[in-house]
Amino acid sequence: MSEQQTSAAAGPAAASAAGAGVIDLLGLLAYARLVAFFRLAGDAELAPTLAGKGQLAEIAVSEQANYRRLHDRLRELGADPEEAMRPFVVPLDAWHARTEPQSWLESLVKAYVGDGIADDFYRRLAELADLETQALVRDTLVESGRAEFVAAQVRAAIADDPRLAGRLSLWARRLVGEALSQAQSVAARRPDLAALLGGGARESAEGGAGADDTAQPGDLAMVSRMFADLTDAHTARLEAMGLSG
Repeated sequence: MSEQQTSAAAGPAAASAAGAGVIDLLGLLAYARLVAFFRLAGDAELAPTLAGKGQLAEIAVSEQANYRRLHDRLRELGADPEEAMRPFVVPLDAWHARTEPQSWLESLVKAYVGDGIADDFYRRLAELADLETQALVRDTLVESGRAEFVAAQVRAAIADDPRLAGRLSLWARRLVGEALSQAQSVAARRPDLAALLGGGARESAEGGAGADDTAQPGDLAMVSRMFADLTDAHTARLEAMGLSG
């Protein structure tokens, strides 16, 4: 058998060994990073200073690099990256549509708080996967200077106009609520992803009459509890920007 044939034959086996939950996790993250690249690139155009434009452009480039690493890992596992991402296009696009920023400052808070709590959730899910997946997810969730840049920009704006603090705090709370709703929606539709919380992907009968294509209530309850456990990191992000929870 040629090297190419051996690689092709090993692909599905590698994907099977990784588990459907891991493929879902990597597909979700790959699409999230791809969307983040386009969104941050767009936000860079709205930045009021050249320094701000340059900083956000650099963060956008790092998100594109993260997307490529996740995309390539999916191929290594024998999965089709586009197919792995496809189930998450509608829910993630819907979340971004519901949380469309109305100002430069709102876009910064979203990039830090909204994306941050979602990334915390992805990181916690990855802890239940294999070691290689854990390492890859950790590397692609590094904030790449985002935290320091956003916190400084928001603090400076609030110092100039203290009235902004209340409005931006409300915006941050809305982002967290929408992120929780998004996670529950995705988990309900992707049972293998939700089942990572139980220590591994759920096995289902192929083509059987009893195959279960929805997440179990216990899995969804664990998703909710996991998000509740992330409040400490969320509170720290708010405090760094001079906002209240």
